[in-house]
Formats: sequence, structure tokens, C-alpha cells
Amino acid sequence: MKGWLTIVLFYFGFLPVSGKAQPVFKEYKVGHPFTIKLPDYMQKTIGLNEAAVFQFKCSEKDMAGIVMVDSKDELRMAGLTFANPEEFYADFVKDFLVEEESKKITLPLSKEMGPLNYVEAEASYWDKELKMEISYFIGVVETPLAFYQLLCWGSIENEKKYKADFQAIFYSIRD
Repeated sequence: MKGWLTIVLFYFGFLPVSGKAQPVFKEYKVGHPFTIKLPDYMQKTIGLNEAAVFQFKCSEKDMAGIVMVDSKDELRMAGLTFANPEEFYADFVKDFLVEEESKKITLPLSKEMGPLNYVEAEASYWDKELKMEISYFIGVVETPLAFYQLLCWGSIENEKKYKADFQAIFYSIRD
């Protein structure tokens, strides 16, 4: 009996003291799911931009694109707030192609569709290495949770031919 009592006292001696507060755990959702539609000639890829959360390309047509996401919560934590997608776009475009001598950027067009707000523009520059003019479709969409930034690019010759596809990709983004 003495051995049994020693075991019980030993066991209870290692239990947490009831006066100690147990930590309260808060659950966090990690990541930011969204959907996007691509034309069947585009494939998902990697290696275009390390900041991108989604990348795609069509090697045969020499076109590619990326999507970057900035959650509004993370922007607030970093001390950044944007009143609308126009402000977010302006903050991005001030540094876009800044080192290129012959860049052209169109004025942004804004559109509201339900709870989503869109800004789109086009840009181009002469690439000295490739010896060709590169064209960009730039899009920013604001959702209740985030700002999405879409960049699609290819040769200037394909700009008009595939602009509607780039716009369709852009307007398909949802979270």
C-alpha cells in the first residue's frame, strides 16, 4: 500500500499547478485562395517572378503573365493603406519600367463590377537585349480581401491580337 501511495503522490506532483494560466490559442488562416481562368493555349509555369503567386505562359506565342496578391490585412500590418485600386496602381506604376528609356504607359481605365473594382492600362518599351518592343497589359483588381496585380506581356506585334484574352484573364480573378 505504501508503494501505491508513493506512485500517486509522485504522479500528482508533476501535474500542472491549477493556479497557472493555460495559453489561449488563436487560429489563423494562412494563404489566400483565389480563382483565375486562362485560355487553353496558356499553361501554368514557374520561374517568371519570385513574388508571383501564379504564373502562366505560352511559349509558342511568346507570351506570359503573373499574378501577385497583396492582402489588405498584410498591407495594414505594414502600415500601408490604399483607398482604391487607382491608388494601388499609381503606387506600382511609379516604379514600373523606371530604368527603361523609351517606355510608354497609357492612362489607366477604371471599372466597377459589383463588389470588385478594376484598373487596367498598357505599357511598352524597347528591349535592347531582345531587340524588340515588349508590350504589357497591367491590371489591378480590388476585392474585399486583397489587391491583385496582373501583368501579361509579349511582343508588341501580338498586343492587339491577344489583348481581349488578357482582359478576360484579368476580369476572371475572384477570391
